[in-house]
Amino acid sequence: MNASVKLLERVLPASVHLRVEIPADHPSATILGSERAGSGTVVDASGLVLTAHYLILGAARIEVTLADGTTLIGAVAAHDFASGIALVKVDASQLPAISLTPSATVSPGADIFLVAAGTDNARRVSTGSVMAIEPFDAYWEYCLDHAILSTAVSPGLGGGAMFDALGRMIGVVSLELNQIGRSTLAIPAEHFLDHREELLRHGRRVSRPPRAWAGLFCYSLREHIVIAGILPGTPAEAAGLNAGDVVVTLDGRLIGSRRALYEQLWSHRPGETLACTVIRDGKALHLRVETGNAETFFG
Repeated sequence: MNASVKLLERVLPASVHLRVEIPADHPSATILGSERAGSGTVVDASGLVLTAHYLILGAARIEVTLADGTTLIGAVAAHDFASGIALVKVDASQLPAISLTPSATVSPGADIFLVAAGTDNARRVSTGSVMAIEPFDAYWEYCLDHAILSTAVSPGLGGGAMFDALGRMIGVVSLELNQIGRSTLAIPAEHFLDHREELLRHGRRVSRPPRAWAGLFCYSLREHIVIAGILPGTPAEAAGLNAGDVVVTLDGRLIGSRRALYEQLWSHRPGETLACTVIRDGKALHLRVETGNAETFFG
């Protein structure tokens, strides 16, 4: 599709640029850096900005630059580790805001476009179509039951918006993927729409029980899961797990996929100790992982 000028004039003013500073000693700084930049989208005229969670994780300072060049100081209003979205609040009113709609309103083949605000505060647009709405899992103990994959190349840094052909926001742009060609992944808007009041009232999803977390990175190799790395100070490190270990079982369940590993882990609560069998240097090792809570670890 080619997003019309009229449509862009309506949505571009709601796109904002985020510049975020994170203390160097924050656990996320070694992975994501202590200075981050990305995009966000005003979803309420009172100054509520929807963005990607990783941008503001551990934030000590958030600068939000509006389309007119005004820079405001933002504060984290809510975050959701599980879905990967976050809300930032700025002290402003009557800001241009967009409307949102659930991802169920689009289907594969539907036209979409992405909007991002660059470091120069220029707005960038990329067009394409929906490839699929399907489950997605990543190497950092993260998965979505439904993720929007599109043919559009990300026009800038993460956190921006994916819009349908009517100019309604259907997702938060999270990643550019390179597994098969190039595609962009967006977190469906319903993670905000369905839980807006809860997120704003409590700052997080309190209705969902906390789930166990290990603090590892992993990848799939044929029908095996291999640990790619371990975060320092995490349950995985304390248990003695190492990069290169092949996970065989967790709490008695054979693990043949990343999603199976996460589902088995998340079926337990933080603090529970789980038996884990791995293959290391051709030998089976039986370890015990005293699980933790990602929200507590990252603060």
